Amino acid sequence: MAEKRTILVCSCEDTMPLDADALARGCRGADVVTGRYLCRAEVERFNALVKGGGPITVGCTQEAPLFAELAGDGAAITYVNVRETAGWSKDAGKAGPKMAALLAAAAEPLPEIPFVSLSSEGVALVYGRDERAIEAAKLLQDHLDVTVLITRPDGLTPPRVSAFPVVKGTIKSAKGHLGAFEVVVDDYAAPLPSSRGALTFGMARDKAVSRCDIVLDLSGGAPLFPADDLRDGYLRADPNDPAAMLRAVLKARDLVGTFDKPRYITFTEELCAHSRSQIVGCHRCLDLCPTGAIVPAGDHVAIDAQVCAGCGQCAAVCPTGAAAYALPPADALMRKLRVLLATYREAGGKHPIVLIHDETHGTELIDALARHGDGLPANVLPLAVNEVTQTGLETVAAAFAYGASALRFLLRGKPRHDVTGLRKTMALAEPILAGLGFGPGRVAAIETDDPDQLGSALRAIAIQEPAPRPASFAAVGAKRDVLRLALRELHRAAPTPVDVVALPSDAPFGKVEINVEGCTLCLACVSACPTGALLGDPDRPMLRFAEDACVQCGLCKATCPEKVISLHPQIDFRAATASARVLKQEEPFDCISCGKPFGVKSTVERVIAKLEGKHWMFKNSAQRLDVIKMCEDCRVTAMTQSDFDPYGAPRPNPRTTDDYLRERERLKQEHERGGEG
Repeated sequence: MAEKRTILVCSCEDTMPLDADALARGCRGADVVTGRYLCRAEVERFNALVKGGGPITVGCTQEAPLFAELAGDGAAITYVNVRETAGWSKDAGKAGPKMAALLAAAAEPLPEIPFVSLSSEGVALVYGRDERAIEAAKLLQDHLDVTVLITRPDGLTPPRVSAFPVVKGTIKSAKGHLGAFEVVVDDYAAPLPSSRGALTFGMARDKAVSRCDIVLDLSGGAPLFPADDLRDGYLRADPNDPAAMLRAVLKARDLVGTFDKPRYITFTEELCAHSRSQIVGCHRCLDLCPTGAIVPAGDHVAIDAQVCAGCGQCAAVCPTGAAAYALPPADALMRKLRVLLATYREAGGKHPIVLIHDETHGTELIDALARHGDGLPANVLPLAVNEVTQTGLETVAAAFAYGASALRFLLRGKPRHDVTGLRKTMALAEPILAGLGFGPGRVAAIETDDPDQLGSALRAIAIQEPAPRPASFAAVGAKRDVLRLALRELHRAAPTPVDVVALPSDAPFGKVEINVEGCTLCLACVSACPTGALLGDPDRPMLRFAEDACVQCGLCKATCPEKVISLHPQIDFRAATASARVLKQEEPFDCISCGKPFGVKSTVERVIAKLEGKHWMFKNSAQRLDVIKMCEDCRVTAMTQSDFDPYGAPRPNPRTTDDYLRERERLKQEHERGGEG
């Protein structure tokens, strides 16, 4: 550990054993302090350590509020749970290396989180179908500026006092987020003030627009947004469930003010391979975004940070690194993984299994397993992330390069949103690991909401040997760069490395092949390639290919006018150090006037052969064919000096006003002479 740090961990009244030797071996360079009851009877030991200054890692999260209060402001304290994740387990006696790994990894610094702000002034639209929507509005009227929109207003009793507007209509479309919703309403009409026994409405109109900060949907119909539970400011409840309606009302009441949410994705539009010249190439992120936060925007896509819910699938599958996850960035997550596995190995641990989970679901499941079951196995190292779906191939490759024996993703039994992106990552990792000798089944998902099923699934994982030469590289840089680095280190650490591994379709690695006979070297593919994988040559007609830069976006294939390009997904571990290979090369055509090489010889000859004696412009003129054999400068000169006419015959001079006046004068004189005769 680079920084002198104090590690404070206790046995929690002897409910878990502490392996001081393993902690000392794993947390070298740190002062390891153990205790039995540090949050109560031995609290003075904690106070003394805080007064001594320096960073502290406390192996407890349950009493973090107490320790923070005792330490006061300014203390550099990190908290990590080693009780539920390691100590409370039937394997607790062998969990020393895991405790050391968790304590060391907790001290790995993470970059600051960027935020975006959402501002709400409390303008709320309650959308319902009957009196229940009005009752919900009455609960909110003292807290929010409420309007009620009723889809089927039959039989509504007119209010004695109009405390808030009640209108009718059906929402046709909706967009926006907390503080900036816009809904389009059909059949919109306001009630007549003269309504007596039941509300009657005036003339209805379509496409009325309403803007509000909060939408409370009690209509019981289809949600207004995809992944509706992830849309900030949109609350939806079943009108037949009073408890759910009340929870939604209470949430809506609190949505006034300015709120900060993480900016989950860092986007660099210059790297995006979405399209070129209105031809679409990569659309992986568009296919996977559950909230609709990503939309096309010219040659790249645009990500609405206010709508983005942070699933991270776009970043996980982005082939160029244009979309990168920021909570934390990929390189920071890999550094944490590096410390976790290296410390576990140094402390004497064997056959580590990395369990990647989220906080809201995974942490609760692990806690329940520790409190009411057998706890996690001693070789299972939990790694909490914001969303499991944020995990990309770079993290999977790094885990096995660093020495993991297996990797498991903990998912909900019923995921909140589609996990297709994560499944694609696993499908991509499987052939790479199998091809390098790790064997099948190293990466998988555990989908459960039952802690006992989680424990059984983890204990059923067969013991598999890790990489024989574990890597120790420190990942620093952009997403695509750390991905390349992780794969190179995985290849170096692999049991039986090979140079080339075939990959499934839609993989972000591969080669480009062309039909040489059909290629005219127009180089349209070069101008379309967003990563520079396809290259021309300023001096010769040549098409070259650098496989390490190719992301298989398909823009070259879609752009090629001759349709001679094909994509072959694979990973070639030699590509990082290989030179760009020549796909096609031809002799240039020398200008018959100045001798400067231009164009492609075969192309010029093919054009001449198609035009000579066949096209009306070139049937009887060798001079016209010679123009095709000239460079762009000589061609202009020849056409100017020879009075070149593309229509093949002299054209009459243009007639002017003077010509018409002279013609009129001539006709007048002829008429006068005829009259005299």
